[in-house]
Amino acid sequence: MKYLVTSALPYANGPLHFGHMAGVYLPADIFTRHKKMKGERCIHISGSDEHGVAIMQNAQKAGIEYQAYVNQWHKTHKDLFDQYQIEFDFFGQTSSDYHREETLKWFNKLYQDGAIEKRTELQLQCQTCTNMLPDRYVEGECYVCGYKDARGDECPNCGTWIEALKLINPICKFCNSKDVKPVDSFQWYLVMSKYHDEHQKWFSTKKESWRKQVVTFVDSLSKESLHDRAITRDLDWGIDVPLPDAKGKKLYVWFDAPIGYVSNTKKYLEVNGIKEDYINDWWKNKDTKIVNFIGKDNIIFHSIIFPVMSMASGFVNPVTDLPANQYVNLEGKQFSKSKGWYVESDEAIAQFGPDALRFYLTSLIPDSSDSSFTWKGFELKINSELANNVGNFINRAMKFFKKNWPEGIAPQHFESFFKTEHATKVVQFSKEFHELLDNYEMRKGQDHIMGLGAHVNLFISERAPWTEFKTDQEKAAETIAWSTIYTLVIGAFFAPYLPTLSQNILTYFGLKTNDDVVKAIYQGDIKALETFFKNGFKLEVDPQGLVPKIDPKVIEELEEKLRAKVSP
Repeated sequence: MKYLVTSALPYANGPLHFGHMAGVYLPADIFTRHKKMKGERCIHISGSDEHGVAIMQNAQKAGIEYQAYVNQWHKTHKDLFDQYQIEFDFFGQTSSDYHREETLKWFNKLYQDGAIEKRTELQLQCQTCTNMLPDRYVEGECYVCGYKDARGDECPNCGTWIEALKLINPICKFCNSKDVKPVDSFQWYLVMSKYHDEHQKWFSTKKESWRKQVVTFVDSLSKESLHDRAITRDLDWGIDVPLPDAKGKKLYVWFDAPIGYVSNTKKYLEVNGIKEDYINDWWKNKDTKIVNFIGKDNIIFHSIIFPVMSMASGFVNPVTDLPANQYVNLEGKQFSKSKGWYVESDEAIAQFGPDALRFYLTSLIPDSSDSSFTWKGFELKINSELANNVGNFINRAMKFFKKNWPEGIAPQHFESFFKTEHATKVVQFSKEFHELLDNYEMRKGQDHIMGLGAHVNLFISERAPWTEFKTDQEKAAETIAWSTIYTLVIGAFFAPYLPTLSQNILTYFGLKTNDDVVKAIYQGDIKALETFFKNGFKLEVDPQGLVPKIDPKVIEELEEKLRAKVSP
């Protein structure tokens, strides 16, 4: 089995916040690193989503050409991912020629097979500036919840997928005119209703394995019927509809964006000189698990629309697993750049580094319910758990080792570990850890590592080698030898979560994350661990503090800065 992991294409129209990181990209990165550490074939594909009305509006406001605008956000997002150590095997752009080529292939096949039809429809038009008003080019009052600033594609307040013609008191976003009327027009539709039975048959196979809240949501949207959706718009930015009577029409963003997973896979193989076919060897291979990491706002596209496109075209298999997460809020409220309720992700990573933020954000992964980032929670999580639990244990043990056995500890003190229940515990720990991550339980997987940390802290506290050393140096040597084994185990298992901390721990042993022995230990091979210490061990480097504590005063300043952003 091999794994094709995708994470939702970030929209090239604004900054990414902690909710995006914890809800989508960090879980995908951890899962991919985990599979690679297990020695399984796994690739992580994503890229910028670069079409749509919102991008056009903001590029126009900024006075920037569309391509330059999306290129800017593409680079900004990729730079931020690099800082958070979120790795992609390929991170592409939907404005690229290779993506346009793949998207047109899909359109032509779906059109030829009758899955796409031209339909006459009413569409809003501004009578002042004469522009057609698709999606976010029109705003008005939501007909569901009464929210005053609903957009023509979605209500930000209640989440309804808006039918623009039903908006109350619509306003043109080109010129702010209220003289907006429906006029006769035409668009091309994806005829999803034709594939209701096929979709339901496929979806029925997912109900036992997908997250309960995802299944419930998809059922509510698809059980009775599937609604046909317009896939074209009257725009001047996007992929041209390849039909003679479609002048001025573009394929809309939600149609071409998920195809980006496929086009970016093709480009990944091409760029890396891998002699495999992106369809036969990956997307339509029975031995490939396709895993889409998304937030709950993207469930409809990944559980209904793209699977229908996949089945109707026959090009690719629909998604295997859909570990969709809920939302991460900030101090109990939704992130909002416009309201000043946000934290600059790049400033935070520059101040605290990737280990601290990856550790805390992993603890917030909202796999079953919404969670909330708080600065106090961040301080407590790092200081009381990562620093006091793991950092303090390794620091105490390794410094005591270096001070009292500068020439190393003899083999017999390590050998004894493998004849006790401690070795059995490591094997069991590994098995349980793998089960959690294989089932997309990344937050629980990190908790599992911290549980091991608590165990070894208790072990060294009870054995108290600093006291043993005064009366029985051989016993003290055994205690530190066993602590050294546990240190290596912790270093290996932190690899998917905290790459920097993991490598810093492994440096004590002259190892790197991708070394075969580290992967073997990660895979639960107790013999590999025993072999590594068969000749004893000498600590060649001087131990340093691994986990800096967070200064409470800094946290107070950040809380005050956040409050000041929203002060009247």
